Amino acid sequence: MTLMPLMVRTLARLVTALVTQPAASFTTMLYYSHLLPRNLNLERLVRPQLLHPENYLFHFLINLLRCSGNCLYIYAGTIEVGNDCLYVSV
Repeated sequence: MTLMPLMVRTLARLVTALVTQPAASFTTMLYYSHLLPRNLNLERLVRPQLLHPENYLFHFLINLLRCSGNCLYIYAGTIEVGNDCLYVSV
């Protein structure tokens, strides 16, 4: 019962961010999950204020995208290390 108010509050923050600023929300999620291509026009849409420490679902989605992005890199035969990519033959 004690986690319910936290989840309702973070769900409300996530929904309001996605409804009021959909492009900025998705761009911010992709940027912090390292899936956004390096483009100055896209990086202008990133809103760091959406990364409020109590926005647990937003952080969860970012980590989920980051994990799935790493799995896609490994599946495609590349492993990302920092800014470089190591190519692995599969």
